[in-house]
Amino acid sequence: MSCTEVVDLIGRFAQRTRAPLRTSTTVTSLRRTSDGYHVTTSHGELQARTVVIATGACNRPIKPSFATELPPDVQQLTPFEYRNPTQLPDSGVLVVGASATGVQLAAELRESGRPVTLSVGEHVRLPRTYRGLDVLWWMDASGIWDQRYDELDDLERARGLPSPQLVGTPERTTLDLNALKAMDVELVGRFATIRDGRALFSGGLRNVCSLADLKMERLLDLFDDWAQTYEVEVPASERFAATEVPRPRLELDLRNGEIGAVVWATGFRPDYGWLDVPVMDEKGRLRHDGGIVESPGLYALGLPVLRRRKSTFIHGIEDDARHVVDQLHGRLAV
Repeated sequence: MSCTEVVDLIGRFAQRTRAPLRTSTTVTSLRRTSDGYHVTTSHGELQARTVVIATGACNRPIKPSFATELPPDVQQLTPFEYRNPTQLPDSGVLVVGASATGVQLAAELRESGRPVTLSVGEHVRLPRTYRGLDVLWWMDASGIWDQRYDELDDLERARGLPSPQLVGTPERTTLDLNALKAMDVELVGRFATIRDGRALFSGGLRNVCSLADLKMERLLDLFDDWAQTYEVEVPASERFAATEVPRPRLELDLRNGEIGAVVWATGFRPDYGWLDVPVMDEKGRLRHDGGIVESPGLYALGLPVLRRRKSTFIHGIEDDARHVVDQLHGRLAV
C-alpha cells in the first residue's frame, strides 16, 4: 500500500468499528486508581478499567551527548525535523547512522547534488528482492517473522536491532552501502566523539560491514533451506557482492566549511513522560511480558518483538493484539 492507501484503510477501520474516536487529543497523564486508571487529556478526563498503550517505540529521536559540541555554524537536524534537502546548506552533509533512515537520507541528499559522508555503525543489510521475490515475502513465508519472543536466545538484543537497510520504491531498489558508494557517498566508521572541532570516527568500519554481510548470508541460507525443504518453486539461488570498504578517514574537521550540516539518523526511543505508573526499567523501557504490563489492567502493543519478530509492522500486530485482547477481555469479565 502507498501512504495514502494506509491512511484510507485506517479511516475506514475507524468508521466500521464506530469506536468513540478522539482525534487531535493528547494524553498528558495516566495514573492508577483503585478500580483502574485515570487519564488526563488535552480535551478532558477519562476513567478506564483497562488501558492499552499503543504509542510505539519511535516517539523521540536519539542524539549522542556530544552533539552539543558541534561548531555553532554547523546545522544539525534529526529525521523528525528533516523534510527535504532545501532545508540544508549547499555544502557537504554528514549523515550519522546507516539503518533504514540513514541510508535513505544519504541517498536523497546525494541526489540533490550535495557531497555526503555517511557514518556507519552496526546495521542490518538485506537485499530488497531475493530470488525474484521481495525479501519481506521471504521473511513472512519462511516463518521468521512469526518467531515468538519466548523462543529467542537473546530477546533484549533482538528488541534492540537496527532497522534493516531497506527502501520502498516501485522499482524495489536495493539500497545498501555498495549502492551508496556507487553514488559517491563517502563511508566512515561510527561517530565516536568530537574533539577540538573535529569529528572522530571508529576504525572498525571493515569489521562492522563484514559482520552485516555474514548475517545476511546466513539469513539467505535459511531462505534457501526453507525453499528446498518445502519444494517452493522460485528462481535459482543468488548471492550478493561483499560490502566494499575503502580505507576510511578517521576524522573530519567540522570547522573548515566542508560540512555544513549533520543529520542525526541515530535511532529513536519511546516517550513515556505522561505515564505516571511505576512500570519503567532503568533504561526507560516499559516492563512487560508479551504485552502484559506490570500493572493490573495495563497492556502494550506495537513495541519491537513484543510477542513476535513482526510485532512493529502494521500487518504483524494482529496476532499480538488477539492475545492482548483475550487478556483484556478476561479481566473485564471478572
